[in-house]
Amino acid sequence: MNHLVSDFVIRIKNSAFSKRREVSLPFSGVNKEIAKVLVREGFLEEVKEETKDGKKGLKAIIKYDNRIPVLTDVTIISKPSLRVYSSSKKLSEIAKRGKRKIIISTSQGVMTAFEAQKKGLGGEVLFAIW
Repeated sequence: MNHLVSDFVIRIKNSAFSKRREVSLPFSGVNKEIAKVLVREGFLEEVKEETKDGKKGLKAIIKYDNRIPVLTDVTIISKPSLRVYSSSKKLSEIAKRGKRKIIISTSQGVMTAFEAQKKGLGGEVLFAIW
């Protein structure tokens, strides 16, 4: 597990494609913040912290619309081998490419590109989800 963010998002995507209702996820501060954003944006119903055998973890409930997962696909943008950063001015170019939500990590926490642009913040572009 080299990259916690990629592993976190891909686990959610694979669980949605296999029609699972719940998914267990690794715990980290960034993963918890990303989960909160995904709940706010409507891709997950809820996320709970749980402790199993002395290890912290997250349990997410995937949101479905008439038995079809709301989450369709994910593209990892920033990887361990290539980190992608963007200023607030360039975020509009990235975010306008289709009907996807761009999740970025800023100095004020994890948020969507739209929220970051409103606040005039730039940061590391983590992934796109739709």
